[in-house]
Amino acid sequence: MIKSIPLNKLIASPRNVRKRSDPVADAELKASVAAHGLLQNLVVREGKKGQYEVEAGERRRKALLALAADKQLARTFPVLCLVLDGDETQILEASLAENFHTLKMNPADEAQAFASIIETGATPEDVARRFGLTVRFVEGRLRLASLAPVVFEALAAGEITLDMAKAYGATSDQAIQARVYDEVVQSCYRASPDSIRRMVLNSTVRGSDPRAKLVGKDAYLAAGGRVDRELFDDEENESWLDVALLENLANAKMEEAAASVAAEQGLAWVKPTLDVYVSHDLVEGLHRVPVPPRVYSDEELARIEELDADYDAQAVILEDEDASEDDTRAASEEIERIDAEIAAIRDRPVELDADIKRESGMILTLGRDGVPTLQPQYFTETLVVSAGEEGAVEVVSSGPGDKPARAAMSQRLVDELAMQRRDVLALHVASDPALALDLFVFILADADTYRWASSPGLTIRGSAASGPAHDFEAKDAAATVAIAELRGGLDESWRAGDSTAERFDLFRRLDDEARSAWLGWVVGRTLEASLNVSGNRGNVFHDHLGQLTGINMAAWWRPTAANYFDRVSKAVILEALTDVGGPTLASRFSASKKGELAASAERIFAGNFITEVEVKERALAWLPAAMRFADASGDTPATEADADIAADAADGAEPDAGGSTAEDMVINQETTDNAGVELAA
Repeated sequence: MIKSIPLNKLIASPRNVRKRSDPVADAELKASVAAHGLLQNLVVREGKKGQYEVEAGERRRKALLALAADKQLARTFPVLCLVLDGDETQILEASLAENFHTLKMNPADEAQAFASIIETGATPEDVARRFGLTVRFVEGRLRLASLAPVVFEALAAGEITLDMAKAYGATSDQAIQARVYDEVVQSCYRASPDSIRRMVLNSTVRGSDPRAKLVGKDAYLAAGGRVDRELFDDEENESWLDVALLENLANAKMEEAAASVAAEQGLAWVKPTLDVYVSHDLVEGLHRVPVPPRVYSDEELARIEELDADYDAQAVILEDEDASEDDTRAASEEIERIDAEIAAIRDRPVELDADIKRESGMILTLGRDGVPTLQPQYFTETLVVSAGEEGAVEVVSSGPGDKPARAAMSQRLVDELAMQRRDVLALHVASDPALALDLFVFILADADTYRWASSPGLTIRGSAASGPAHDFEAKDAAATVAIAELRGGLDESWRAGDSTAERFDLFRRLDDEARSAWLGWVVGRTLEASLNVSGNRGNVFHDHLGQLTGINMAAWWRPTAANYFDRVSKAVILEALTDVGGPTLASRFSASKKGELAASAERIFAGNFITEVEVKERALAWLPAAMRFADASGDTPATEADADIAADAADGAEPDAGGSTAEDMVINQETTDNAGVELAA
């Protein structure tokens, strides 16, 4: 029976099979309901006291409640519902069927739909706002609509993936797109998105290209490849015209090399790539293998100390704005040589236990010199347990003596970043009342078992945790704004009571949704500031909560000149640029002054620059290791170059534009398991 039911009479059902949601998708749904109304009725079952339990459509109910909290709808807004009769099993099956048999739109259909709306006079911003999407997402789908017809039809038919279609869209020239697509189809080549992107961006390949060096000119010509050389070209500059053929030959060589390396090393597999780096897509779904600590010889330790001292001396020259161009160039070359020598010492793969090694694999990249290079990191397709579980190995820092990374930050910056990361975590805890309740009850139940060294740091009063950086508030940060909006949406009608007893009685009369919102708020606001670092600002329990809530930190916080780049040394910024674009990108800015470099980095890591698609995607996903929520299970090791952030524990001074002082490198190595939430009595 279809029936119109007031919104405030609808409550959540404990039988609803959907237990988890996605905040981004929920925001999109809210925007869609606000723009287009409720396009699908809810499925409910009559409950007690005139209320109806929502068996299917809980996300739609919450979207309506959010609109009511924003005063866009009345709390008695009539909602069209299908009222079910039947036993518990039938109701459960109805909830499962409603959620299970959903089909996500084909990206090609989305692209055509957005393009049709744009043709009516709407802008991408209009579409994004009405559907709760980002402008970047809408513009991305519109670019799909402008693909060459043969490529677009392949996407619509499911013959190519969305990532492959995006790779064809790396150029706006439809003729090139169609030609590359035809080359890939005709060659029966198993193209990857990275291969396609290279082919559309480079209609020809120079003889100096790593793929050309790997294959060799004789093998390329023997396979039917064509070479075009102008009058003054040498073998390094000549153009190789058949890119698809070259990719095919290069992939075959890499696969052959990978098989050989796997056999020599006793590995389960070696995955080859023609890229000079290990992309995120390449290791998606894989787990990093925890490795035992590396043992360095006295000679190696002494040599690393010498190289570090030399590095610091060359860095001073690079930071000196009065240094000559020749001196700067020489210092840059010397730093590159130092890094290469240190990498040769540190990056040798640590030998694993033979049984673990037989289950593990590694990545084989293509060096810029055309030589396959085995990357010093082991992976498995299944998770390897952490230390203490059945004798498994442990994830530890790979640097000699656990020396802090060069990427130093002042104590003030550490405190400010910790508070901003705390706000993101607090928002997600506050938005998940079920998790907040579990956390609240657990802390109370566990109060008689913890020791002082691992105090959970909560207060039952739920008082707001104070931040370590006084007089600081990230007013423009997305999470801070969202928390303020969440706080403004709480139902405070119960405060009208004159006495504590009267206020308590009024509070108890609030509906479940309103009381749950208060629960999430009071627990979320107790979270203390923390970062993914060693020392007293680190908190592994916060990392665990971040993993539980599935936080996409890069979507909530982006590094800017004001909140990060102006506050770290030039070397740190150049390292970040190298992470996303390799030495080529970093070298473009190596001669820039500190202020100009910080401003450029802000634009790059906001995605506001023209470059290859994969570089922009890595820039938009990049974060300082300190701002990430690490996987405590061991999937995300503490061995990345920027994972140990050095805090200036001596005097809390900001680092100057010339880089970090020796005092800036001091860090408290004591690691705690403090829960980092102020709910203690």
